[in-house]
Amino acid sequence: MTREQERDELHRAIWQIANDLRGSVDGWDFKSYVLGILFYRFISENLQTHINKAEWETGNTDFDYAKLSDEEAEFGRKDTVNEKGFYILPSELFFNIQINAEKNSNLNVDLHRIFKDIESSANGTDSEDDLKGLFDDVDVNSNKLGGTVEQRNTRLGKILKAIAGLRLGDYQENNIDAFGDAYEYLMTMYASNAGKSGGEFFTPQEVSELLAEITVVGKTSVNKVYDPACGSGSLLLKFAKVLGKENVRQGFYGQEVNITTYNLCRINMFLHDINFEKFNIGHGDTLMDPMHWDDEPFDAIVSNPPYSIKWEGDANPLLINDPRFSPAGVLAPKSKADLAFTMHMLSWLATSGTAAIVEFPGVLYRGGAEQKIRKYLIDNNYVDAVIQLPPDLFFGTTIATCIIVLKKSKKDNATLFIDASAEFTRGGNKNKLSDTQRKKILNAFVAREGVDHFAKLVDNKEIEANDYNIAVSSYIEQQNTSVATDIIMLNQHIGEIVARQTELRKAIDAIVNDLENVEV
Repeated sequence: MTREQERDELHRAIWQIANDLRGSVDGWDFKSYVLGILFYRFISENLQTHINKAEWETGNTDFDYAKLSDEEAEFGRKDTVNEKGFYILPSELFFNIQINAEKNSNLNVDLHRIFKDIESSANGTDSEDDLKGLFDDVDVNSNKLGGTVEQRNTRLGKILKAIAGLRLGDYQENNIDAFGDAYEYLMTMYASNAGKSGGEFFTPQEVSELLAEITVVGKTSVNKVYDPACGSGSLLLKFAKVLGKENVRQGFYGQEVNITTYNLCRINMFLHDINFEKFNIGHGDTLMDPMHWDDEPFDAIVSNPPYSIKWEGDANPLLINDPRFSPAGVLAPKSKADLAFTMHMLSWLATSGTAAIVEFPGVLYRGGAEQKIRKYLIDNNYVDAVIQLPPDLFFGTTIATCIIVLKKSKKDNATLFIDASAEFTRGGNKNKLSDTQRKKILNAFVAREGVDHFAKLVDNKEIEANDYNIAVSSYIEQQNTSVATDIIMLNQHIGEIVARQTELRKAIDAIVNDLENVEV
């Protein structure tokens, strides 16, 4: 079986679990249970492997942490928490709980206690903030799982058994990041089926990869990467794929306002084997309460912030003096915070860094305060490229979004426009960027040269003359794919059709006339 076939098999098995076990629970709500239990299994195996390897290296090859008593295991708690960020006693490991789960009438109570024990194992340590509240959305006492304790425990037992049955170790041996891949696949499927309620928190993987690739062109490593509206973390984690997680030297930084998605993002980091000291994810409103003042500037920034949401804007007199927004001399409209996110990212971007931001298309051409912010960006030569994406790529919306690429250190006074609106393939109920299409966009970005009907390098003076409109369609003429028609031949063909139609009508009339004259 090939690697791709193995991955497809894993995906089918996981989605089968997710569908079979959720019952009447909405899929987007039920994801917290599947992902939470998957995470519980991952950290149990991860911790057990970590401790076992340390003992085996000393020559104690028969050692198995899972078989120790809890009392015996306490000896290693402090050192292990310092290294891994958490601790799980042997009796609380996933497989030791799962073995008797379906017969355990106190399963919900035990799981609740175990989850709290895992979180509290980090109290007073550097990893406390990374573990705090991590299992809050895995509510084992929720009526969503069943109206009675017995019903809840039955469903919990089935979830544990199903997750235990996934042969994730086999995939790991074949260099497939099984847990991380399982998470990404589940989030994609849940977002696809959840509509706007779920899709707004997840960026399609191929778009995430393109954004990460754009920000690290010509680089083999970066210090810090950042996403101010990080959702479930899919954008940040693409740097681990594009560069290798060891080449993001100082770690992954992000902030998310939605508490459930904030928890999912931290889980996602762990599932991709990003240890606690390599990520810093904050919870809160980035525009009003940014949490990484002490960590900026960032070498690479990627983001898909919420489209045209409301914010305080000029209703808050303090914001015009905020160093993130004040350089433009104007604030983004209260009803449209898009360019407030853009200014925030520009402010926190390193001098040699790159930011790639998915934007609502209106920010490219709307007037008023947004036009003044575009004027600031163009006049100061911060806009490196504008890329028009195809429609219907994102979950929860069919609009054709765009990417604005920002740089503080450019070699020219021009802006590259790329029209990728036709670069898609239909996959299921959404459009997708294929690998070939993604690479075509990236290659055009790197080349920074004109390509008929696809890419154009425009002097910023031309953009100024066009009232700082940076819509791609204003600078790139779409190719005319219509076929020229010979009007004489067309008229001749129409005449032939009309003549043939007349003959058919005469024949039908003759048949009807014969039938009417038949004597009964």
